[in-house]
Amino acid sequence: MNADPPFHETFKTLLCQESVGIKPGMTGINDFDIVEECELPLIDLGRLNLEEAGEQEKCKLEIARASQEWGFFQVLNHGMSREILEKVKSEQVKVFKQPFHWKSKEEGSLNFSAGTYRWGTPTATCLRQFSWSEAFHIPMTDITTSTGSNSLSSSMEKFATIVANLAQRLAAILAEKLGRKSSFFRENCLPSTCYLRLNRYPPCPVPSQVFGLMPHTDSDFLTILHQDQVGGLQIVKDGRWFAVKPNPEALIINIGDLFQAWSNDVCKSVQHRVVTNPVAERFSTAYFFCPSFDTEIDSGCEASVYKKFSFRQYRKQIQQDVQNFGYKIGLPRFQV
Repeated sequence: MNADPPFHETFKTLLCQESVGIKPGMTGINDFDIVEECELPLIDLGRLNLEEAGEQEKCKLEIARASQEWGFFQVLNHGMSREILEKVKSEQVKVFKQPFHWKSKEEGSLNFSAGTYRWGTPTATCLRQFSWSEAFHIPMTDITTSTGSNSLSSSMEKFATIVANLAQRLAAILAEKLGRKSSFFRENCLPSTCYLRLNRYPPCPVPSQVFGLMPHTDSDFLTILHQDQVGGLQIVKDGRWFAVKPNPEALIINIGDLFQAWSNDVCKSVQHRVVTNPVAERFSTAYFFCPSFDTEIDSGCEASVYKKFSFRQYRKQIQQDVQNFGYKIGLPRFQV
């Protein structure tokens, strides 16, 4: 039984198109040009535990600076053991190696909520909008109740507990540097509102035409990512695409749209993507730090760049735009 989703059948229609073109919302460069490799800012969170107040403050300033200048950074001494990371990866591989029909069962082979398993891009109207990947997008509340794979659930729960605490800690630091109340995140970003996503990017026979994950920004406050050593993650910096060099010891943090709006554009939610590989499969695990749907996003500034909006309104607008245009527009929709 084939474990890969039926990408070729989906591509059949898209490949017949004469031109794929660049759609609004993407960068104006050739998306498949060779890009330089870069190392994201690397921050040792162990300094936050030092008694020297000066070291703590320097670490916090580095986090704030990276959030403002890059929108992405890496952290060491994050509290996640190599053992947990390796266990999540091994369990993840086992699940994705199951036959496609098993993974895509409507009733949910892992006792997750309906719609947890996703692949490709159903709304794509051209190859540049298609993502050659599959994923389990899992509400945190599903992880503790899943009985389909005890080993998988156990490893995911350990991973999620650590990154959830890390997200709260980082959000509080950024709030402090913005002069905002950190209690906002403790009150609004709860286990019931956050998600874990297991990603797999199968080898792709047309890597020059198809993304593993199309260019986008994340719609949450923060995303915490662990990627394997295959590479493929790329980000925009100063109008150019850069390939992120994998670091096996680090977790990657990126700012999402909600944090950019909440910070009144001080922190940056930047475009990123995953490129495909013709021979190697890639795995990653991501945690999305989200508020409840009713949470209001307000910069608290008189000269606010954005109108007040709820997370529910934001998600609804994104879904409408993707349905109508094939891609997300995001924050520009909510500018004053």
